[in-house]
Amino acid sequence: MVNRMQFYIDGAWVDPTVAKATYAINPATAEELYELALGSKADVDKAVKAARHAFASFSQTTAKQRISLLASIIEIYKDRAKEIGDAISDELGAPLAMAEQMQANSAIGHFTSTLEVLKNYSFEERIGSTVVVREPIGVVGMITPWNWPISQIACKVAPALAAGCTMILKPSEFAPTCALIFAEILHQAGVPKGVFNLINGLGPEVGAAMSEHPDIDMMSFTGSTRAGIDVARRAALTVKRVSQELGGKSPYIVLDDADLEKAVSACIETIFLNSGQSCDAPSRLIVPNAKMEEVTKIAKNLARKYRVGHPRAAGIDMGPVVNRGQWEKIQALIQKGIDEGATLIAGGLGLPNGTDKGFYVRPTIFADVKNEMTIAREEIFGPVLAIIGANDENEAIQIANDTPYGLAGYVFSGSMERARKIGRMLRAGNIYLQGASLDRAAPFGGYKQSGNGREWGRFGFEDYLEVKSVAGSVAH
Repeated sequence: MVNRMQFYIDGAWVDPTVAKATYAINPATAEELYELALGSKADVDKAVKAARHAFASFSQTTAKQRISLLASIIEIYKDRAKEIGDAISDELGAPLAMAEQMQANSAIGHFTSTLEVLKNYSFEERIGSTVVVREPIGVVGMITPWNWPISQIACKVAPALAAGCTMILKPSEFAPTCALIFAEILHQAGVPKGVFNLINGLGPEVGAAMSEHPDIDMMSFTGSTRAGIDVARRAALTVKRVSQELGGKSPYIVLDDADLEKAVSACIETIFLNSGQSCDAPSRLIVPNAKMEEVTKIAKNLARKYRVGHPRAAGIDMGPVVNRGQWEKIQALIQKGIDEGATLIAGGLGLPNGTDKGFYVRPTIFADVKNEMTIAREEIFGPVLAIIGANDENEAIQIANDTPYGLAGYVFSGSMERARKIGRMLRAGNIYLQGASLDRAAPFGGYKQSGNGREWGRFGFEDYLEVKSVAGSVAH
């Protein structure tokens, strides 16, 4: 039984400095689940002090020692993966099978990928008579979101540990239990005290205190672009490194030679996954104008097959969205789509049939959307798809790139060569061709207002390293 009323600081579970709490809500029922302690600046100060002290020794550990540590974490995690999946299903509303198989298991993937990087990584290279050394950056502040909670924790903590950094994690208050279980796993695996610290809390209090703290060397943030900007502004006062994975409004281009059934099916499966609550969700389906009617018919039929219901009910495809605020935001944007003249072909306002409580959203699709409409510009973060017409592939590319975001882009064509050509022209950090998935060792991150820095694999690992040049240490 995890302790939700304490924080993990300096290798021990401790009480908050100031007694303050909130209630986590079950999105499937809108009922209270349990009480959760919230931290303050004083708790951040304690955690940073512990992390700074631990850095002196942990930064000097060998790669071999850290390899052993990561391997131990992976093995212990496997024994508790189901428990983590259960917690994510309860707090996020993800269907249980998806929470266990995709959400919980993603952490094992990130740790395994990082372990392979560490086994083969060279921390030194010679350039002339200079030795270039890569060293851990220091104390890292981490702020993670609720939509893929353990995945985002793992893809930050794994490379930070591998690099020799120490850290303070603030998980989302909407899905905190997986982080508390994860802290227990790290403790059992023998992570030295002070290396990993966890404080639950709110962004404007704990997150702001971390971003501004002079003894934190780097902030790694995943969340909304609005919150990411606030983190960067606060971090600028101490010139700390900031790595951000932010919002998206990703295009899904279907070319005129594509198998429409396959292409539209793959798009809808991806946008409705996790109730549309993924930063790289393909929320804009861009299709040839000449194919709009056919695409609309396919999309409408596919949406009708989606079963929405309680995350633990058998045979459901989609659970609720995470909380009331998110539900109300999505409803308002659906109404905006209707008001601005888009054609509603599936879903719409209100709760789906068969639900009378909880934060369920009807799988919603709009056709005849113009790229200047609100539903084509704003990140909805829900199961809402906008179908946009283009006269040709050049216009499709122009529409795809006409966004302040640049996290992902999807292309579906009858020709892989043509799909590759279009993919190269999209201004986004992650391009998915023909329905493919990204390798766990490949870099993940965005262009423009979708963030900076990269996560996953070697690229994510190197974000936690500083580069030092040591001149004269090699004889001529």
